[in-house]
Amino acid sequence: MMELKVKQKIKDLEIVIFDFDGVFTDNHVYVDEFGNESVKCFRSDGIGISKLKKLGLKIFIVSTETNDVVKKRAKKLNIMCYNGIENKEITVMEIAKHNKVNLSKVCFVGNDVNDIPALKIVGFPVGVKDSFNEIEDYLIIKTKKRGGYGAVRELCDMIVNEKISN
Repeated sequence: MMELKVKQKIKDLEIVIFDFDGVFTDNHVYVDEFGNESVKCFRSDGIGISKLKKLGLKIFIVSTETNDVVKKRAKKLNIMCYNGIENKEITVMEIAKHNKVNLSKVCFVGNDVNDIPALKIVGFPVGVKDSFNEIEDYLIIKTKKRGGYGAVRELCDMIVNEKISN
């Protein structure tokens, strides 16, 4: 059963920001003999994203990854993407400011140490099940599913279910 504090934070959410590698993906990269990189994503995550958008939430990807695969996936999901970001904290603050949303009403989903600055400043910091231990102290919750295996969809469904209840 979800804590009352967590339920309230979910009800207050206006923006959800996801890291990409290790959240939308299983943190693996496939490289062919020509140096082309590709990743595997969980297709049903897109349905979860659609559900959040229907509720009026603003959705973003903020990733350190420079490979265009991040932008291509974001375009397919029809969400804004900031990739090649070294300082996620600054980008998260800019997104909140641009949308006139207090950081307490922002969720950031990450999995690794480069996500800590963003996790520290948002009201609802989330990690995927297989997040690295170093980020544990900064999380309110972790998903039951691993990155790339439905973690995004799980969180989306949790948010939708909480926002439409009562």
